[in-house]
Amino acid sequence: MAKKPNPIDREEADHLAVLIDADNAQPSVIEGLLAEVAKFGVASVKRIYGDFTSQRLQGWKQVLLKHSIHPVQQFAYTSGKNATDSSLIIDAMDLMYTGRFDGFCLVSSDSDFTRLAQRLREAGLTVYGFGERKTPDPFVQACDKFIYTEVLRQEATEPEKAEPAKPAGKAPAKSAAKAVAAPAEKPKAPQQVPRKLLNQAIEEAGDEEGWAHLGAVGSYLNKLRSDFDPRLYGHRKLSELFKAHPKWFELKELASSAGGKDLYVRARAA
Repeated sequence: MAKKPNPIDREEADHLAVLIDADNAQPSVIEGLLAEVAKFGVASVKRIYGDFTSQRLQGWKQVLLKHSIHPVQQFAYTSGKNATDSSLIIDAMDLMYTGRFDGFCLVSSDSDFTRLAQRLREAGLTVYGFGERKTPDPFVQACDKFIYTEVLRQEATEPEKAEPAKPAGKAPAKSAAKAVAAPAEKPKAPQQVPRKLLNQAIEEAGDEEGWAHLGAVGSYLNKLRSDFDPRLYGHRKLSELFKAHPKWFELKELASSAGGKDLYVRARAA
């Protein structure tokens, strides 16, 4: 009888609480978001907050059922005021005081959660933020790690194939009445590579000859900029980002004590 694969060891993995602000998040990112969360630990709690009687949030319904996300209904007490933020913050503090969690994933582009992120970190918990590029910098830097959801949306969406061109000729009369589909949204162009920031990270982690272990460089970048992500510059991995610019960086592999190979990077002279 074939042996079944072992499930994720929930005792060893970090236990995370995923709290989503439905007013400031899009259903289209949820699959990529949960896949990203899985890199950091187990999503023991998944909750989303909003007024789901509003037509604006109806797109979340099927997503919640599919991914077993618990909706927390929050009616707006006063027009123009957002009661969702307060409900999410109260729940976050309640969960923090249980002592059962290693970290929180806050999904929002709202700077009102800046102090919440700071408070959770003060309690010794890791905070992962998820939001759009419009997210104010104070909230971004209040998190240990911040991931822009545009990156997750682009990874989850496959480019549509163009329809074959129809032969020239008079189109049928009915075709004139058909609505023309809106073109698919084009992914945003990669940002300019932050060469100065990368050089700084290499210098801080490097030895006397300038060589720095790739893992140490990545750790320093995340500490310096919580939103640093090689995917913003068109590459899935940090090593791919360095390899794509041989005029600026050189890499080498050395045997590790564990029997594998470690990658080292050095900045070339300007």
